[in-house]
Amino acid sequence: MVQSRLGDRVRKLAHAVLVGSLLAAGLAQAQTGPVKLMVGFPPGGGTDAIARILADKLKDQLGVSVVVDNKAGAGGQIAAQALKAAAPDGNTLFLSHDHTISILPLVVKNPGFEPHKDFVAVAGFATFVNTLAVSGGTPAKTMAEYVSYVQKQGGGQDTVGVPAPASVPEFLVKLIGQKYKLDLQAAPYRGSAPMMADMLGNQIHAGVGSVPDFIENQKAGKIRVVAVLGSARQASLPDVPTFAELGLAGFEDVPYYGIFAPKGTPQPVIDKLSAAVAKVVALPDVHERLSAMGLSVGYMTQAQLTSRELAYANTWTRIIRDSGFKAQ
Repeated sequence: MVQSRLGDRVRKLAHAVLVGSLLAAGLAQAQTGPVKLMVGFPPGGGTDAIARILADKLKDQLGVSVVVDNKAGAGGQIAAQALKAAAPDGNTLFLSHDHTISILPLVVKNPGFEPHKDFVAVAGFATFVNTLAVSGGTPAKTMAEYVSYVQKQGGGQDTVGVPAPASVPEFLVKLIGQKYKLDLQAAPYRGSAPMMADMLGNQIHAGVGSVPDFIENQKAGKIRVVAVLGSARQASLPDVPTFAELGLAGFEDVPYYGIFAPKGTPQPVIDKLSAAVAKVVALPDVHERLSAMGLSVGYMTQAQLTSRELAYANTWTRIIRDSGFKAQ
């Protein structure tokens, strides 16, 4: 009798293990497609271009189509809210940089989402730096020349474009103004593409954004990047000095790009998606194309991306607090 009961327990345990294994395997194959890769900015900007490069290769790794879905507005807030409302099945993802995930919750009282409660990191794939660029309508080729231009032509005042309100670029405009004793006012846009359009049309004299936002027009000689953040010069812009070199130090912590899923997405699904990102980032052509856009390409695991976003948020919590900015 004892042996019979023991045998029953063993069989039930074995059955439970088998069911669990089959369930995990099934979840890992949950993407029946298409996978929707949301972007919080309009088509034509740096983030959109990056998403399309990755989506094209992810479809081969996942075996389903991957469609880029631009949900532009409010610095990625609309896309983030859509991710929160999405089913946690791995079929809806969000490709974002630091602004929406780490910064928005610090500057907006009710953004409609809480990253660490509503999202789960999938994988990171790059870091980048923000820059100050001047339009072709100015004669400036260096930071010193831009400062001199504003002092002489604008009486010490100028309007500087930024891709989103209450963003790192907007805070940088304020800090640059303080450093050089200029009255610089940030002009927020709905993404880098409309900001760049106004820079190319010489509607504004300067803009602050990421290297990917500016790199193509920099190469074409249509705008000029005059300074970059980060602890070292960028490989894609070797002649451009860092802000630290110019005397504006303390901003060496660089922003990131990553992919996120709704909270509750099964771990086997996250693991499958993360592995797919790792393989895509390792492809030589992908690495080359993203690097040419000014990204420092490197795969980050789920845990590494989570750690990166928290560290970046901590850095900017201090900077935003010290600036006197109040969440709105």
